[in-house]
Amino acid sequence: MINIFNQPKNMEQDLPKTLNSNQIIWSDLSFLQRIILTNDGTLTGILEQYLQERIQLLKISEEITKNTEHIAALELEPGNQIIERSIFLQGTNSKKNFVYAESKIIINRLDENFREQLLTSKTTIGRLWIEFRLETFKEIIDIGKEPANELSEYFVDTTPETSLLFRTYRVFANRLPIMIITEKFPENYFLVN
Repeated sequence: MINIFNQPKNMEQDLPKTLNSNQIIWSDLSFLQRIILTNDGTLTGILEQYLQERIQLLKISEEITKNTEHIAALELEPGNQIIERSIFLQGTNSKKNFVYAESKIIINRLDENFREQLLTSKTTIGRLWIEFRLETFKEIIDIGKEPANELSEYFVDTTPETSLLFRTYRVFANRLPIMIITEKFPENYFLVN
């Protein structure tokens, strides 16, 4: 995976190069996998429609820290408070994990009520954007695949060698980047065209 945190780029400007460097053969992906990887909307609604199951958030970790390095993709100098969190998007009935996501969120660029709900509720970020009517712009900056490794134990029918497809995007509000999110799912998920 390319270190996108210190070298922002717009994936749409160089899609073929990005896909080749991350060993993705676009034509091997299902229609839904391509939509998930390139969609600039929220993933929760797409998954619910496809799976016909409500999706819930399962927080794995959430920590308020100070960044120690410059994060170019967030236009953030060292010493700022950020939320680092890891979650799964999980089926409410099946309890199956469908997507793993990691995010870095700049605390002082969030509305106070939004921030409180993000930290205290089990509501997905996409639903919070809707609830708070937060106007956002999302920019995909990387797409690729990598081995599942230790994440394989959290997904059905995966091994450490199973590839995870991923997308990384940054989210802007008021013309400032407020968060960067990487979403990953097993390559053997969402195969129906």
